[in-house]
Amino acid sequence: MAERTPPERNRYVDFLRAISICAVVFGHWLMATAYRTEQGLEIGNVLAIQPPTQWLTWAVQVMPIFFMVGGFANSISWSSSLAKGRSYPEWLGSRMQRLVGPMVPLILFWGAVSAIALNFGESVRVIRMGTRMALIPLWFLSVYVLVVALTPVSYRLWKRFGVWSLAGMAAAAIGVDLLVFAAGLSVFGWLNYLFIWLTVHQIGFAWRDRVLQGVGGRLAVAVLGLSALLWMTQLGPYPLALVSVPGEAISNSSPPKLPLLALALFHGGLLLAIEKPVRRWLEGRKPWAATILVNGMIMTGYLWHLTPAVLLLGIGHWTGWGFQTPPGTADWWAVRAIWIPCLVIALLPFLTIFNRFERPARGAARVLSRRRLVTGAVLVTAGLGYLAFDGVHLLGWSDIRSWAIVLPLAGAWVAGAWPRLATR
Repeated sequence: MAERTPPERNRYVDFLRAISICAVVFGHWLMATAYRTEQGLEIGNVLAIQPPTQWLTWAVQVMPIFFMVGGFANSISWSSSLAKGRSYPEWLGSRMQRLVGPMVPLILFWGAVSAIALNFGESVRVIRMGTRMALIPLWFLSVYVLVVALTPVSYRLWKRFGVWSLAGMAAAAIGVDLLVFAAGLSVFGWLNYLFIWLTVHQIGFAWRDRVLQGVGGRLAVAVLGLSALLWMTQLGPYPLALVSVPGEAISNSSPPKLPLLALALFHGGLLLAIEKPVRRWLEGRKPWAATILVNGMIMTGYLWHLTPAVLLLGIGHWTGWGFQTPPGTADWWAVRAIWIPCLVIALLPFLTIFNRFERPARGAARVLSRRRLVTGAVLVTAGLGYLAFDGVHLLGWSDIRSWAIVLPLAGAWVAGAWPRLATR
């Protein structure tokens, strides 16, 4: 595959996608803590236990890079679709299959595990805590599906207004945060799941159209982003951590706030400043082959990476084994050198089994109507969002929280994104 890559492909886009997902996986594995107390196994976060570690989130919070890369890739995909005369339903249907298909087995797996655990007498609280941790990755997919569905609109705005379309979305994000902090209307903060990530997605359009060339200009953007980030977190009302921290009243990521936009400028400007030398390096067979390998299982690895961690915690919870080291101590940090490689090994079977769902079956799929695809996308977004924030509740089908399992599965079926295995 590396040898068959066309010369015009921007390999740096694939490289950044692979690196960003690996950083997310490593960050989640590093930050999660478990410690056995008299009350049982307590799950926590090292960011809350050792506040200075919150600076690490400035490096491992790389979701802005993933959305920026998504904007670059989606602009190519959508413009190519327009050039070939393909319709919006054709384009969105293929995107939904690749995005939504891999999440179906994950939800079915944790629905089954939850039902079995409940049948064996496990408490709803423990099931909710475990599934909430395992399904955290779904929040990204929830938002990204909506951003992808809106790509034709955002791309049209970009082609008509250029950087002013980006500035308009950023202004909307600023307005939302003003409503949250100045007017106390926190409910409006959820709108920034759309405005913040659409703005970062537009930055990907700007990258693809080479709006900002030259190392100096890109470094200037990085300095601007870093300066804004420091001002907002050190002098403004925003917390230091760029991810949610248990116990903190304000989160920069849930819902997203302006520091994530500043981080996008900081990371984006810095990474684009080194684009040319890294692209030359990626022309080598080995680094490019490694990039292809990671990208070939990227969605599977991202969706499933917390599952082995939760299962190992579950074994510790039920057997009373392990997790005796207090989090944040020198011994705990030393154990990370064993814990993370163990999680890598534990993830391999899931990659082997479920990676096939990341490769759609060959052959043209039936083109569905625009209404059906958009309805499916909305159902997926709503269901995944709820599962990511509240975990699995099995309190009976009359309980609205139980239907959170059904919503994304129904959305996948409605949108024609139920996984069809690739024929080997």
